Amino acid sequence: MIHIWQALWEEPLGFGAVMAGRPRVVATAEQRQELRALAGSLDREEADRARAILLSLDGWTSLRIAEAFSVKPDSVRHWRWTFGREGVAGLRARKAPGPEPVKARAALSVVSQVLAGEVADRPNWTLPRLQDEIETRTGERISKSRLSVVMRKKGAFAGGGHGTP
Repeated sequence: MIHIWQALWEEPLGFGAVMAGRPRVVATAEQRQELRALAGSLDREEADRARAILLSLDGWTSLRIAEAFSVKPDSVRHWRWTFGREGVAGLRARKAPGPEPVKARAALSVVSQVLAGEVADRPNWTLPRLQDEIETRTGERISKSRLSVVMRKKGAFAGGGHGTP
């Protein structure tokens, strides 16, 4: 479906200029379907970028979208620019450059092993005990705060769920 403002972009205005303030964002039916799927992503930033493009396709301005997502209009313009050049793939989250998370990987490996048994048959594992066990088995020392974050992000909890009430 083509909106009236998109049609105006195709035709220069009477004085030879193109309509300003409304960047043209176009998407195929397939891209719209991918955008809708990405809008449901668990990664909020990724989902927001997809939603912003969908709103752009519905005629929302950068300013209006920026206000809705609590970002700067330039961010919305950047997302549109990225979508125009890379498509939906450009809106997806990318792995940040940097060293591999060696300690986190080692910690998760050990934690998953020690927490695999039945709850009734295993000792109580506190963060300091887990730290020591990780260091004993892998030689890697991880801080309690980092261990807590890694376990929370990866869902490594004693009962298999999110913490105890």
